[in-house]
Formats: sequence, structure tokens, C-alpha cells
Amino acid sequence: MPGISLPERRNTDETPLSAATGSILDGIEVDRFLRLKEVAAFTSVGTSTIYRWMKAGCFPKPRHFGLNCVRWRESDIEKWMDELPTTGA
Repeated sequence: MPGISLPERRNTDETPLSAATGSILDGIEVDRFLRLKEVAAFTSVGTSTIYRWMKAGCFPKPRHFGLNCVRWRESDIEKWMDELPTTGA
């Protein structure tokens, strides 16, 4: 998608980067707030699916920053993805 950069999983042993990149700063992991389109790209599902999962209570709820501004913590989405069940093959 043009204009949207996908967040990468971070290794805490990486060299510190600036806080603006959403990475590591002096050994402390900086948590980014993601827009809906970024969350959709990160999870590889559509926005309608995200809202349907939220309504069902099985997806992290966003933080409200204003009347028409919501964002998801990147760490909440990563944690949710890590806790998804794996299929037995």
C-alpha cells in the first residue's frame, strides 16, 4: 500500500535507533500507535474484519485520542498475534 510502512518485529539486542522510527532508544523499546490501515496491513486482514473481531471481544481495543482519532498500540497487536492458536499439521 502506498504511504504505509509495515512495522517490523524488533529484536531488543539491536543497535539503538531514534524514537521517531518506533524502534529502540537507549535499550528501551518504544511502543508505536498504529492507524487502522497500518493494523490491517500488519495483521493481513481487512478493516471490517478488525472491527468485527473487536465487537466479538477477540481483538485489542483501540486507544481514543479524540472524537475521530483512534490508534492501536503496536505491542498490543503483537501480543495478540503471538497468542493466536497455531494449527496442528
